[in-house]
Amino acid sequence: MLDSKALAKIQSIILIAIIVVAAVGGVAYVFLSRNDQSEDTIRIGVCADLDNNIGKMVWQEVVLAAEQINGNGGVLGKNFEVVAVDDDSESEMPDSVFATKALTKLITVDKVDFIINSGRGGLSPVYQEIIAEHKKILFDGFIMDDALTQKVLENYDKYKYYFRAGINNASSVTIGVTDMCNVFREHTGFNKIALIQHYTPGTAEKQATYVNSLTENGFDVVYTTSIPLDTFDFASYFVQAEAAGAEIAYCTIVTSAGLAFVEEYNNRQSPMVLLGPINPVSLSNAWEITDGKCEYISTNMYPTAANYPLTSKTISFTEAYKERWDTTTASMGALYDVVRYILPDAIERAGTIETEKVIEALETTDIETSLARHFVFTKSHDIMISGIGPNKADEGHFSVLIFQWQNGELVPVYPKEIMEEAGETYAFPPWAGPWD
Repeated sequence: MLDSKALAKIQSIILIAIIVVAAVGGVAYVFLSRNDQSEDTIRIGVCADLDNNIGKMVWQEVVLAAEQINGNGGVLGKNFEVVAVDDDSESEMPDSVFATKALTKLITVDKVDFIINSGRGGLSPVYQEIIAEHKKILFDGFIMDDALTQKVLENYDKYKYYFRAGINNASSVTIGVTDMCNVFREHTGFNKIALIQHYTPGTAEKQATYVNSLTENGFDVVYTTSIPLDTFDFASYFVQAEAAGAEIAYCTIVTSAGLAFVEEYNNRQSPMVLLGPINPVSLSNAWEITDGKCEYISTNMYPTAANYPLTSKTISFTEAYKERWDTTTASMGALYDVVRYILPDAIERAGTIETEKVIEALETTDIETSLARHFVFTKSHDIMISGIGPNKADEGHFSVLIFQWQNGELVPVYPKEIMEEAGETYAFPPWAGPWD
């Protein structure tokens, strides 16, 4: 006999129509779909590479959120219906023509009411023009291009349909990196910094921006390098950074070769402290993957991935995601939050799904999500970020968190207010270094 929780879950799954279009103009694969769209549903379109990591994660987050909304009675008495198209955006060379057809089909054939985009493949500028033409609201995922939200300020009437929802913009990243390093200077007393980054398009420009900002804030940038993505031996880079006298290394390591990077740091007992987005340290199972060699390394993580209760909704998301999809590896929660909290709140306050009214409501959003105690959009329809300028971490807006691995546990060490709130402290490695 099914208990009430199991029955509710089954009912919510049946209520949601999940339609995945495998190819534009091709066969549509339908799962648990009752009927064609009715007046009793609100259609959420997902435009992403459904066969790849980010796209699959986005789809899973949206489906989970829709199931939960439907299980709670829907929004304005209507159920969410998820329609997904594969735009191939995570391929080596995304085809903008194919992607354009995919998004256009969502709008003109599938008649979606709102769109979730993964933000991958550099397709967002193209998608922004399409939604402007069709006057459909799109929530963009993991794309940091400042120009996208700048367009909202410069030509509001045309581009007001665009909202960034998955990650902060590039300008705030530069400010954020500087703020992180400032806080780590407080943690450590160190001022000599190295920038160690994997080479990707734009790395040189990004590094130059970081160097200028850090220098203006009194740091001595003693070493910078861009590492080819196919590198597996990192010894020479550590040798050069250490010889330059680096005490703090801000690192961006994006491939699985990061395991060798972590092992090199630990095995040589490097006399530097490491922070930054480092793969695989930023994975929730990094302790097991690295056999504990990630200890004392600090890395950027969503609180959902770290399973840290930043808000009252963080842990409930991670638990629900794991139960629904039997994994936590890819879950971040940003686009889940859009469908589970941000969009329903706006629709409820607007009292309609009419586009102009929903935009007005979204612009006054202030709601708790799994990633923010107060999720707010800026005037440019960007994410309001805590810790940037006047937006301090204690205001509870969306924030980049840094966790340090200590004895197999993830400990928040940035923002400083969150570390103090958690009653934690920054820890140094046990080997010799400038911390002695």
